[in-house]
Amino acid sequence: MVRCLALNASFEPLTMVPVRRALRLVIEGKAEIVEAEGGDVVRSAHLVLPKPAIIRLVKFVHVPRRFRRQVTNTFLFARDGYRCQYCHRSPLELRSRECLTRDHLVPMSRGGGNEWSNVVTACSSCNTRKGNRLPAECGMYPLTQPHEPHFVHLTWAVRRLTTTQSKYIRLFYGEAALRALGGVQAAPRATLERVPVHC
Repeated sequence: MVRCLALNASFEPLTMVPVRRALRLVIEGKAEIVEAEGGDVVRSAHLVLPKPAIIRLVKFVHVPRRFRRQVTNTFLFARDGYRCQYCHRSPLELRSRECLTRDHLVPMSRGGGNEWSNVVTACSSCNTRKGNRLPAECGMYPLTQPHEPHFVHLTWAVRRLTTTQSKYIRLFYGEAALRALGGVQAAPRATLERVPVHC
């Protein structure tokens, strides 16, 4: 499905929305078209509009900090490159009954929390093998030290961006952020947690 990049009134990239929703926001006066992808147009009985690639909300939308910090499996797997942090396998390398899961370095039953510094991506086999033990007790250490990702990585690591859309990530967050996201390359498909756009 073709999607449109929605920018906040401040030009901060917010989320991807279906083109149909983007057009509705424009028609209702809640957003404006910033850029169209190619020369495509959308026609109705009374209107002809360019097919939007980028829209900008007319009113600023506040994104709560708690949303930016929230640990979800979608964002966790994206942070860890969709790879088990113990055996280093990707979903394509897992056996049919295996899947990626969330592992707590310090198990919750032993006082560990659900914060970014305590969670890593693990295949179901490694998660079961580690069980209720600490890394030092079982000799299982993650490939990379867990950390809280920057908001831009949380939001965009699971997105597919066109060349036109990616330039707004570059403008707002810098070239390094775009490189960290792999430019315009698509990540593996996943269920997306979307930044709420209340219009």
